[in-house]
Amino acid sequence: MARKSVALLVETSNAYARGLVEGITDYLHEFPGWSIYLPEQQRSAEAPRWLTNWHGDGVIARIETPQIAAALSKLKIPVIDVSAARPLPDLPWVETDDGAIARLAADHLLQRGFRNLAYCGEIGFNWSRWRGDIFLQEVHARGAKCYQFENATRGQQGYRWQEQMDRMVHWLCQLPKPIGIMACYDMKAQQVLDSCRQLGIAVPDEVAVIGVDNDELLCNLCDPPLSSVIPDARRTGYLAADLLRQAMDGKKIPAEGHFIEPLGVATRQSTDVLAIEDREIAAVVRYIRTHACSGITVKDILRDIPMSRRVLENRFLKIVGKTPHQAILQQRLDRVKVLLRETELPLDKIATQTGFEHPEYLSVVFRKNFGMPPGAYRSRLEG
Repeated sequence: MARKSVALLVETSNAYARGLVEGITDYLHEFPGWSIYLPEQQRSAEAPRWLTNWHGDGVIARIETPQIAAALSKLKIPVIDVSAARPLPDLPWVETDDGAIARLAADHLLQRGFRNLAYCGEIGFNWSRWRGDIFLQEVHARGAKCYQFENATRGQQGYRWQEQMDRMVHWLCQLPKPIGIMACYDMKAQQVLDSCRQLGIAVPDEVAVIGVDNDELLCNLCDPPLSSVIPDARRTGYLAADLLRQAMDGKKIPAEGHFIEPLGVATRQSTDVLAIEDREIAAVVRYIRTHACSGITVKDILRDIPMSRRVLENRFLKIVGKTPHQAILQQRLDRVKVLLRETELPLDKIATQTGFEHPEYLSVVFRKNFGMPPGAYRSRLEG
């Protein structure tokens, strides 16, 4: 069988895009037979000249400019889009689930007791606007206040970096403190942290910041190190490769979106804080963080922090947005997902380490919360 010639128009300058390429590589290890052309490509670059006369079999591309869209629309071969820009709406596309990303970030900040939250985005990107819209909806649904700010995007007409940074500094000055801020991606979060340092704002005590992409190099270069939502870029790239293979084999792929849920949150110092004025409820949150995976119940909390169960649950629900039992369960399930992702431990060992009495019960609870059993979740991560 002849090898398929496939071009990847995906930049490799950031962690998310590299994750896409790694996912495509994972797919090729499992299903070999492609010759890959990965040219040096910048984000939002113009279409490469060679594309006009290229005689390949398929393309996976981040289509983010009219020039690349125009060049690809002339090709009579299958193309899979891995960008949210959507200049070619008739193509199938694979993207992160921006709603799930925003909800994870909102929950991460709300769990730390913030009742004032904010979103910092870039006006030029669909994914930034989608994340901002869902973040505001989630925060308002949980009874907290939310503020929003958008920078212009580099490359837009009249863009001046210092002017945008000055606007951000002014916005940060006006926000109530303490506040938790979601930035649309890690680079924007770094700019927020730099602005806080310029203003002498304490992070995370006055302003807690969470980004998106979990670019470990960038996150650890930040001061303090940046918490970040972890998108499943490898899974996104893997699925894009699978759709392209089907299309090159003659199957008609519908022009619809396929949205990949994030893996979780990498918590670092930028959100390592409890912004809860109620000292007893703050103590309960700390107790749950420390002991949830030891199999504790609400009765154990009440033995350590004496108050009536009704008072505890009413105050906890009002401040944290969920019951103590729900908070315990979420802490356990978050740890389960980490162990499934980062270890090869069997399910019975994971159940023991996360406070579940039986692996069967863990499977039932996991499926109820995530729509799949733990084994399927692990298999999905492995591609």
